[in-house]
Amino acid sequence: MAPQVTPLYERHRALGARFIEFHGWLMPVQYRGIVSEHIAVRTRAGLFDLGHMGQIVVRGADAVPFLQYLTPNDVARLRPGTAQYSMFLYPSGGVVDDIIVYYLAEGNEYFVVVNAANRTKDLEWLREHRARHQAWNVEIEDVSDRTGMLALQGPLAESILQRLTTQDLAALAPFAIARAEVAGTATLIARTGYTGEDGFELYCPIERTVELWDTLLETGEAEGLVPVGLGARDTLRIEAALPLYGNELGPDITPLEAGLEWVVRWDKGDFVGRESLARQREEGPPRRLVGFVLTERGGIPRTGYPVQVEGQIIGAVTSGTSSPTLEKTIGMALIDRRFAGIGRPLAVVIRERPVAAVQVKLPFYRRARRRSVTDSASEGGNGHG
Repeated sequence: MAPQVTPLYERHRALGARFIEFHGWLMPVQYRGIVSEHIAVRTRAGLFDLGHMGQIVVRGADAVPFLQYLTPNDVARLRPGTAQYSMFLYPSGGVVDDIIVYYLAEGNEYFVVVNAANRTKDLEWLREHRARHQAWNVEIEDVSDRTGMLALQGPLAESILQRLTTQDLAALAPFAIARAEVAGTATLIARTGYTGEDGFELYCPIERTVELWDTLLETGEAEGLVPVGLGARDTLRIEAALPLYGNELGPDITPLEAGLEWVVRWDKGDFVGRESLARQREEGPPRRLVGFVLTERGGIPRTGYPVQVEGQIIGAVTSGTSSPTLEKTIGMALIDRRFAGIGRPLAVVIRERPVAAVQVKLPFYRRARRRSVTDSASEGGNGHG
């Protein structure tokens, strides 16, 4: 089957993008270069096509108890116009997907953004549990095929976007969402992202995506706004230690192992996976996600590379890259908890040679953050993959 393309495919071609197939989608991996695009987001602004992502609306009188049962975070804490990072979990405590749940201001409606690779699986997961709870008044609607999604990220993102909307962006806190017009297009503006920088994710009618893309690039050109591909998106999120589903999260990795216990609200009541997570919490997670920096030259630590201590394999790399911001080779690894600890040494096996590294505190990069409207907002990001 031929890969799918977003409405912006021809725009990407005209901009000279190099493409890769990504979970059934043909997406731009870079335009002028991963490093230059990365630096643009850290210092100015970058524009991302996220048309491959999935969006699901959950509405109805029982939307809250339904989502409370299916996610470990506390949906009831959300106020209209706010959002939270969360997950769908298996009964084992492993992760079905990591998501962002937005509570829209109109009615009892929740807008759930899911990863491209998991859209079908997530929809089936929701519908399966809906079928098991017939008494709940809940409607599930996949709106992905009519929703366009862009991300405008970087320290100049607010000033660029503000020229195109009457919405007061300075008043829009992290993990808040508002319905407004952007350049005449009805848009959901969310102060969320996956880069470690300030910025916005924009949801619009899919037929207006190209027009909105063009207008944003034209408006931000003087301030150095550039289109950014999946390559820099990955290096940016690794520096910020944001998890990617399939790397730091998955069916066999729990949020406790991934260092994301803050997502789990133990005092809210029952939810799928609670019993398994509670048992793991009591016993202690067998593995820990750690950050590391190579202390000698030896290549890039790729996903799946073995990690060892004194010749003993203790885990594997989940993500790694050469950091354009820090000018160091960095990575994350899931390892036996007995060997985890900031400052402790380990080695990454790269091309059959152990390369020395040291464990460091995560994230590798952190910008100065504004205070969030929800206590979970500033601690994570959706695994937008």
